[in-house]
Amino acid sequence: MCLKSVPQDRREGSVGRRAAVVTAVLAAAALLTAGCSSGDALTASATSAPASSSGAAPASPPGGGSTVPAAPAKGSVKVVGTVATGLNTPWGVAVLQDGGLLVASRDTGRIVRVDPATGRTTEAGTVPGVSSGGEGGLLGLAVSPGFATDHLVYAYFTTDSDNRIARMLYDPAKPAGEQLGAPDTIVRGIPHGAIHNGGRIAFGPDGMLYAGTGESGDRGLAQDKKSLGGKILRMTPDGEPVHGNPEADSLVYSYGHRNVQGLTWDAEGRLWASEFGQDTWDEVNLIEPGKNYGWPVVEGLAHRAGYADPIATWHTDDASPSGIAYAKGSLWMASLRGARLWRIPLAGTKAAAPPQAFLVGTYGRLRTVVAEADGDLLLTTSNTDGRGDPRKGDDRILRLKVG
Repeated sequence: MCLKSVPQDRREGSVGRRAAVVTAVLAAAALLTAGCSSGDALTASATSAPASSSGAAPASPPGGGSTVPAAPAKGSVKVVGTVATGLNTPWGVAVLQDGGLLVASRDTGRIVRVDPATGRTTEAGTVPGVSSGGEGGLLGLAVSPGFATDHLVYAYFTTDSDNRIARMLYDPAKPAGEQLGAPDTIVRGIPHGAIHNGGRIAFGPDGMLYAGTGESGDRGLAQDKKSLGGKILRMTPDGEPVHGNPEADSLVYSYGHRNVQGLTWDAEGRLWASEFGQDTWDEVNLIEPGKNYGWPVVEGLAHRAGYADPIATWHTDDASPSGIAYAKGSLWMASLRGARLWRIPLAGTKAAAPPQAFLVGTYGRLRTVVAEADGDLLLTTSNTDGRGDPRKGDDRILRLKVG
């Protein structure tokens, strides 16, 4: 589907009020590899469930089918606890080796440590140079794979001139508020704007750092391979291009993205990303190196040569996705405007069944979802971001048991 020009973005969006209708696209891996599809799309209604109810490896993820059994069509979600309350515009969440959490505040530029056993928060420090406003500020966090020895924490943040990725020493033995070292910027020059700053960063199973960026409202940047905007980037922990990236001396791993805010890997090491659409379709995509994911030429399912089709799409009122995680054979996607948690069961490189919605409207806008080692999920609300309706105790981190 080709897009008409729309001069103004409509979100990250306030909470949608329409009934949830979702289109799930079951695309085979070979068709994704070809960048187009001639098959039929499966359209289904979302199933809403009661509220009770994150050394180099190969550059490209394994292809083909999966030895992991398909996730069951129906899942379950149970909120088993509240980890923390009273958080200010939480965005990135990083899990430390001792189980503690580092949480980024988008609007204040502060990072706090949360003790998940007690909910107590301690200020680690403030990242200098952060410029908040619109959708920018202190965004994604990631902990170095070598944290036990290097004690490094990575942050993606907006400045007055660009978006950057920097790393900082973290020393919890120092006084509160003084636990972060000076930032060492490893990537600069990522386009920034009032909208579409991307911001999710995560280390992959290959030990490399990945970043989802936005096109900052300048739609043409997504198709410009020389720009870092509207891309998924792959780099060494020092911010250098990785051998095996699609183009030598380039951080660009995939392109044609509008605003990527979710990155995760499944049990077979395949990379998945959630992405904001404009007015019609939000997406979950299987990411493969060098692929073109269409923006701004197409949005959602295209069936056009040269563009990779998503494996699932949603009307924007029902999603407006941010964070994504993999657990129990499924992708779990937090939705801002949609104010719900989506489950996308997987069978290899396909969606095994139509996506399933949980917690619809129960906690408001949902920003970040993190899989813990035991398969439980951590889920943050995002009601203090200027587009939500804050409730007593917001913003909070919830612990979910899923199946």
